[in-house]
Amino acid sequence: MSELAAEDQPYGTFFRALDFAAGVLVCAGAVVALVWLRPRARSRALSLLTVLGWAGIALFGAATAADSRLPLSCAPTADAACAARERAGLVPAAHAAHAVSSSVAVAGALVGMVLLTVVVRKSRAWPAARAGGVLLALVCVELAATVWTLAAVAAFDAGQGTWGLGVAQRAQLLTIAVWLAVAAVWVVRSPREAPG
Repeated sequence: MSELAAEDQPYGTFFRALDFAAGVLVCAGAVVALVWLRPRARSRALSLLTVLGWAGIALFGAATAADSRLPLSCAPTADAACAARERAGLVPAAHAAHAVSSSVAVAGALVGMVLLTVVVRKSRAWPAARAGGVLLALVCVELAATVWTLAAVAAFDAGQGTWGLGVAQRAQLLTIAVWLAVAAVWVVRSPREAPG
């Protein structure tokens, strides 16, 4: 996905702007949810999980915004010359920084998704069969997409092709987006009975 926003891509500026806006909005939404939902915690353990979960989502948003400010100079999986420069260490340091910020973003999303799904499933106010079940299924899909992405990155680094890296990353981001939308719907529909 990051290659769409690379500096040498025709719509790179557009995709970087979308990444930045999405990251800022997710981060802001997580902070608002944290402030809004934290006082409603039923137990100390659920309160801690809620805080850590929303912090993970905020980290995902902040790292996504940072990603947009650390664009790749070229698209290594689509351009053999770019891949050769990357292997030789002849690309800007932003390539390495982008890899770190992308990893932090996915780690934050996973932490947030797992912890908040646990909170929803443990909360008596939210029907676990509806909210918790859907969120848990999405967490499982996200974990599978993340494993696929990591395997594809390893394969690409070993010169074994891309293994559908772009598709795997799209699956990751789509799953995160759907999870956030589902979580937001339940938060809005049950403002007095939010998890935690």
